[in-house]
Amino acid sequence: MIHTIQFKGYGASRYQRRRQHRRQRQVGAAAVEFSLVLIPLLILAFGIVEYGRAIYHYDIVAKSVRAASRLVAAYDPSDSTSFSDAATQARCLAVFGKTTCDTGATPLAPGLTTSHIKICTRSSVAQCPDLRTTDLQNVTTGTGTGTIQLVVVRIDGYQFGFLGLPLTGAGTSLQFNTISSVMRGL
Repeated sequence: MIHTIQFKGYGASRYQRRRQHRRQRQVGAAAVEFSLVLIPLLILAFGIVEYGRAIYHYDIVAKSVRAASRLVAAYDPSDSTSFSDAATQARCLAVFGKTTCDTGATPLAPGLTTSHIKICTRSSVAQCPDLRTTDLQNVTTGTGTGTIQLVVVRIDGYQFGFLGLPLTGAGTSLQFNTISSVMRGL
């Protein structure tokens, strides 16, 4: 007949009692660790989403500038009436995605207005103070047959507004650099 020795604790060995005691102390530790890691992960995820939105808005604005420059390049800057109408249509196209500026229309990018749009040609270099007249043609002298006139449409001073994450110290907006498109005009 084999005799077994019984320990205190209803037949559990000392090792088993120690493991059970450790397990009881560990209850809730995973929840605490999860809560400590969750906050930085949420801030990181929110930042990724915000910068994704910024890139998306930049892409929208860049494409709208390209469409506006394509439209205005089809008109002759020396014909002031038709070019003025085309410039107005191009501003509306860059902001609203259509050639008319309807009252109450939603801009392609929040905060984008027609005042952000600058259209520069050889005759309207004042719109773009950093350009010279010679920057808007392919040769520095003459207006003969070989000269190609260029049209520049740019967006200056557009501010992208972040949704904002409290307590991070991040700014509320980001100003994009000048976004421009150059097309060969008539």
